[in-house]
Amino acid sequence: MPDDMDLVELGDASPPPPDNSIPRSARDLEAVYDIPVTVSAVLGKSTMQVSQLLKLGRGAVVELDRKLGEAIDIYVNNRLVARGEVVMVDDNRLGVTMTEIVKTDRAL
Repeated sequence: MPDDMDLVELGDASPPPPDNSIPRSARDLEAVYDIPVTVSAVLGKSTMQVSQLLKLGRGAVVELDRKLGEAIDIYVNNRLVARGEVVMVDDNRLGVTMTEIVKTDRAL
């Protein structure tokens, strides 16, 4: 990553105000601030036959392959980008906190 690039916090949804003190490389990123992306937090997976799936009803429990407290995978546009943990946001809502960024070697 170039040294002259400022990092923007993930929680900051609004683009920074135009400012000539911001390095040009960071200002060039403003064009992508409004592009929507799909973020998925995968709590676990399960494999079952279609016949088993069709028998599931309201209140059925599907056992997942993760244990309580185990890290979850975080995907952006179906690409694994991080691992994290489930956290309580308030009495009836869950959130995810990132604990590790997954680096991938991408051929250019």
